[in-house]
Amino acid sequence: MRIPSTIISIFILCVLAAPAAADGEYKCKGERIEKGSSTWGYARASGSDYRIEKGSSSIGWAKKRSSKWAIETFGSTTLGWLTGSRIEKPNGSTWAQLSDAKRLVHGCPDAVSAALWVLNKHGKL
Repeated sequence: MRIPSTIISIFILCVLAAPAAADGEYKCKGERIEKGSSTWGYARASGSDYRIEKGSSSIGWAKKRSSKWAIETFGSTTLGWLTGSRIEKPNGSTWAQLSDAKRLVHGCPDAVSAALWVLNKHGKL
C-alpha cells in the first residue's frame, strides 16, 4: 500500500510541532507554577481561595462562592466560573470542561487549573 505524500507531510508536521505544544503547558509543584522547567508564578492559597501571581503581581483569583468558584481579575471583575466540571462564561453558558483546563495545567487543584485556563483565554497570562 502506498501512502500519499500529503499524509506523510502532515504526519511530519505533527511530530515536529509536538515539542512546541509541550512548552505551553503549566505544572503546579506546591504553590509554584512552572512553565517548561522554569518558575512562571505562584498559586497562593488564602483560606479557601487562591491568588494567582506572575512575578510580583497578582493577575487573578479563584474565589470559592457556595458550590462554585469565581475566577476574577484585578478589580474583582468576574471572568468565568468553575461549576462542578464545567467552566462557564460570566453569563452562565458553558465555555469548556475542566478536562480542557487540565490539558493546559497539570498537577494543580481544579480551581487553579480553571483559573489559569480562563486567564489564558483572556490574554492575562
